[in-house]
Amino acid sequence: MGSGKMSIRDMYADLYVLGPGDGLQLSFLDPAAKDVGGPFGILPDGTSSLPLLGSVQLTGLTLGQAGRWLTSLYSKQLKRPQLYITLVSPRPVKVSIIGEVEKPGLYPLAPFSTPVSAIQQAGGITVNSDIRKVILRRQAGLDGTQKQATLDISQVLLNGNQLQNPVLFDGDTLIIGYTKELTPEIREIGASNLAPTAINVTVLGEVKSPGSIPLPANTPLVEAIFRAGGPVRWRANKNQVELVRFSRDGKASRQTFSYSDTTNLSAKNPPLRNGDTIIVKTSAYGKVLDAFTDIAIPIGAASNAANLVNTWYFYNQNWNNNNRN
Repeated sequence: MGSGKMSIRDMYADLYVLGPGDGLQLSFLDPAAKDVGGPFGILPDGTSSLPLLGSVQLTGLTLGQAGRWLTSLYSKQLKRPQLYITLVSPRPVKVSIIGEVEKPGLYPLAPFSTPVSAIQQAGGITVNSDIRKVILRRQAGLDGTQKQATLDISQVLLNGNQLQNPVLFDGDTLIIGYTKELTPEIREIGASNLAPTAINVTVLGEVKSPGSIPLPANTPLVEAIFRAGGPVRWRANKNQVELVRFSRDGKASRQTFSYSDTTNLSAKNPPLRNGDTIIVKTSAYGKVLDAFTDIAIPIGAASNAANLVNTWYFYNQNWNNNNRN
């Protein structure tokens, strides 16, 4: 007897929708029909060439549907047409992943991939990703109609509920929703392996070490300023910290926050996204100091110029007097 364990391939075999590029094996229960069976594939036009039948359309059918369809066709050719079909080499799976992931797009995935692995392939979730409401769209028939389901991926990560993490098929679309909520559940998920491991942000203005710095994913704004050396004493306006974030369509959003070493991760100290820019504004004292410097430098330059003219004049007068004598 076997172990009783069922592999992912066995579990979802009858859910798999056949398409061009699939490699299959046809087997008959009747030993006399052994030579009729064998390996076959689905051609680019969606058909398969089979012994005794010729060209048969199988694209759009599950393995179970294809088996029943071929049994009915072979019943006209064989006395004992009972058969079964095995998926030997699944075609490459291409899935569209859009919404709140770091790198939306069309991705080739390994057979029997799931939404969790697909999201990881797309760079992970963003800080505004609502993985409690992930929409899965799938073609339901050859006429192009679609069906969709809403998945709660948080249940996969928090409770191990794999029913919310089904196998993806070629042509599926995943839409990861947007949320402004920063619940403890989302923060815990953000720290999981579903999020990108590292991001790059730029910290400018009145900090000790301005520039671009690599950070762990979901680093809060206050920590990023700290890692840039912290605010410059007296010069930094801690109540004027600007977070500049660009959307995928190139539009910039700006939010102003206050800096405090004791601020916890919250709406007042948001987790950062890859590509964010933080600008620590200059305090009133710093602006006065800068204004004084701007005035002092031209005065100093003018004074130096006047001294240079006087020196040249004095030297020129002495040279003329000496030549007269």
